[in-house]
Amino acid sequence: MAFGGLDKKSSGVPMAEINMTPLIDVMLVLLVIFIITAPLFTHAIRLDLPKVASRPACETPQTITLSIDDAGKLYWNDQPIGIEQMRARFAEAGKATDKPELHLRASSATRYDVIAQVMSAAQQARLSRIGFVTQPAPTKQK
Repeated sequence: MAFGGLDKKSSGVPMAEINMTPLIDVMLVLLVIFIITAPLFTHAIRLDLPKVASRPACETPQTITLSIDDAGKLYWNDQPIGIEQMRARFAEAGKATDKPELHLRASSATRYDVIAQVMSAAQQARLSRIGFVTQPAPTKQK
């Protein structure tokens, strides 16, 4: 942007014109680039891919729901169970080729030592996928 011209007779007032030549040059260069590259975006290769029927690759894993109430009682898929029975079932599940997921649901008043015993038994049975199931906090309504 020029603030004055080469003319010595001017009164020193800045020139208020915008030089459009560089803007037009840039626009013309961009237009040429888009004209050249536009056909490349629509170019496609036609392939005849084989059609194969197969079963879905992603299978849902078996899950075990283990619940612990306030008193520390265990429930295997909503059925009451003792700690030794739980260890035996963990051992059976750990021997399977597709190891199940353990969903652990514990009450907020459950003692931590019961939860630690359950997690230790699961780890000893080589069940490494343990998820803690919680309930979402109630939302406040306006």
